[in-house]
Formats: sequence, C-alpha cells, structure tokens
Amino acid sequence: MPVNVSDRPSTAKSEVAAPRRGRLFRLLWPFATYVVTNITVAALLLLFRVMNRTTVIGREHVGYDRNTLLLSNHQSMIDSFLVGAIAFFPRSLVKPYLIPWNPAAAENFFNTPILAWFSDMWRCIPIREGRRDLTALRRMLKVFPRGVMTLFPEGTRMRGNKVGPGRVGAGVLMLSARPKVIPVAIEGMQEVLPIGSRWPRFFKRLYVYYGAPLDYSEFLDGSRDKDTAQKLVDHAMDKVREQHAELLGMAGKSVPTYGTGDD
Repeated sequence: MPVNVSDRPSTAKSEVAAPRRGRLFRLLWPFATYVVTNITVAALLLLFRVMNRTTVIGREHVGYDRNTLLLSNHQSMIDSFLVGAIAFFPRSLVKPYLIPWNPAAAENFFNTPILAWFSDMWRCIPIREGRRDLTALRRMLKVFPRGVMTLFPEGTRMRGNKVGPGRVGAGVLMLSARPKVIPVAIEGMQEVLPIGSRWPRFFKRLYVYYGAPLDYSEFLDGSRDKDTAQKLVDHAMDKVREQHAELLGMAGKSVPTYGTGDD
C-alpha cells in the first residue's frame, strides 16, 4: 500500500480515520489476516506473473529475516503487493511474520467500511491525510524488530518515469528502528493500474529490482535530527533511482534527467 510519513501538517478539513475495532476482531485478527492476505497475494501473483510478465532481479538480497524494510518507488495503488509478494510469498505461508506491514494513506484505504476491513486484514497502518502522523509512526516502529514492512518514501504515486524525492519520515523510521533496508525499484505498474483506473490491465511488462542491503552506518553515529533523517532518505532514494534507471534501460524507455529539486 502507498506509504508516507512527512513533517507537513495536515490542511484537510476532514480526515479519514481507521475505525475502532472490538475485542472479538482483535482476537480473530491474527488468523484472519493470515488467510485474507495470502489469498489476496496468491490472486495478485496471477495478475503479476501470468496475466502480465514480471522480471525479478536481486531477490536473493532480501532474505527471510525479521526487521527488514523494503523501500521502493511508488507507481500504483497495489505496489506493496508486488514488492512484498515477490519478496516473501510463498514462504509467508509457513512464516507469517513475513507478511509485510504496509503504511497506507487513510483517505485511500480506510474511506469505506469494506475497504477499511480489508486494509486491516492486509496489515495496513493508516496514515492521516497531510501525513504528519506521530501515532502512525509509533505503530510503524512497533513492527520492528519482529516483522517486515514495505515503504514508499515518495508519499504519492509518481507519473511518468521519474522517482520522486523521499520524505523525511522514512529517514526518521530508519534512524529509530535501524532495520535492514532493501532498496527496491519497480517499473511498469503505472501501466498495469494507471492513476485513476479501477481495474488492472493485462499483457504488460513488469520489473522488480531488489538491491543489496543499504549501508547507512554513517548516519547512525550523529544526531537523529530532521536534517540527518532527510539526508538518509535522500541516500536511500539515490540507490532506488540507480536501480530504476537500469530497469528503464531493460524496458527500452528513456532515463529521465534529475535536477537538484528532485533529490
């Protein structure tokens, strides 16, 4: 699911919040999320692998460890299923901790009761509109070191072939939780499910590139302030851009030129 935490305050007049869940829901949730998520992932793998052609690079870099953060560029509403499913399914059937947590914009994934229920099952962590959400950040931190997570630092789906700048919240999360960070680049999802489309398209080419674990030790020795967090996420997004440029070359697409405002 789309992810974002930023320091920008909300300007929305009304916000979509995650519904409160009762005791019975919380009691059954571990079993329900296991069943619903794995069924959803199996169905979507048919979309990714059969109805479209998916090329995967670097899967061996991910491993099956807890405390892993998959940090990716963002192109469609179902990117987290592609990134997480290729990385962990079917191993997640026998190791449920490999079902990723997915911070997601509340206005997109919790705006109706039915979608909110499924989003809970898909382990979505709702992020308030405006993205300054310390409650969500605390929930994200609780995922580590026991679980895994997908994260989209751009904070929005990008149009065209560019990888946008990362928001500072992703750097705060990395500095605080210190997970193993895998930079991930994806390409083609904007053609499978374009912005504004409700139904996926078939017979497209998809690419997923899992990079080597990110070395960010140089950022851990200093202060954990906003400036350090932003430099860290910029460092991570540079790796994602490098991998994405390789995917564009494989897909026969032009590689965009980035200016200082894109970093």
